Amino acid sequence: MSRNITDEQWKAIIENNKEYDDQFFYAVKTTKVFCRPSCKSRVPNYNNVTIFDRAEDALQAGYRPCKRCKPGGYHLPDEEWVWQIETFIKENYTTHLTLRVIAEGCHGSPFHLHRVFKNRKGMTPIEYLQRKRIEKAMKYLLETNWSIRRIGELIGLPNPSHFATLFKKYTKQTPREFRKRKRSEVLIDEHLLWNDKA
Repeated sequence: MSRNITDEQWKAIIENNKEYDDQFFYAVKTTKVFCRPSCKSRVPNYNNVTIFDRAEDALQAGYRPCKRCKPGGYHLPDEEWVWQIETFIKENYTTHLTLRVIAEGCHGSPFHLHRVFKNRKGMTPIEYLQRKRIEKAMKYLLETNWSIRRIGELIGLPNPSHFATLFKKYTKQTPREFRKRKRSEVLIDEHLLWNDKA
């Protein structure tokens, strides 16, 4: 059964108090993960916390066990954890993300997260993040007239020089070259389409 958090429980969570382990479990709505009070993961937003008396109740409510503290003795399978990591990156790619921030958000250590993700996906979490950012940048470059600076800011790369360097690393062209080339291809395709109808 879930219930609202008390001041005493909140204090136990923010202090990582082991004395409260197995007395209750807390779940975080935004990550869909539940933990022991002693979990060393980043302190969640108070408004996103739900309390459960038993680990089984949290599981039945659709929460997954934390990879770091293994509440109630449950382990999150690596496949599910990788899915959680991917989801976290997709939902937060516009912010300043580091391996440490991703690990904290996904309740694991940076080293373990990096190793498991790379073994399952064939790329590191940071490479996955950068690819997501570049995919979104390509979409913005094709569908908007926004400046390169603005697009970089929207995808979490506010430094235009860094954005252009990373974009070129993945696409072999700068954002400007990409936009110009793709728009030229569209104009040529439209021209051919109209000539075929004539």
